[in-house]
Amino acid sequence: MKDINITITTKRQRTEILIWGVCFVLAFLLNIISIIVFDTEWKELFTQLLWVFCLSIGFYALIVFFRILFRLILCAFRRDK
Repeated sequence: MKDINITITTKRQRTEILIWGVCFVLAFLLNIISIIVFDTEWKELFTQLLWVFCLSIGFYALIVFFRILFRLILCAFRRDK
């Protein structure tokens, strides 16, 4: 059997961390907006941090899904040419 080597460059790691960071900031801003809209206490900004983290991972997974879908579509069109 052949071994499969997967290498991830430092640039790719930085890019993925940056994308997840943007997702985390978006989830954090949604938490702030929900605190303002529902007029709750500001301590929820820290007490709900685990949910913000989970939401940011969900956003990241959604972005990864669309990136994979985009790549598959590009590959399908490249084969026809």
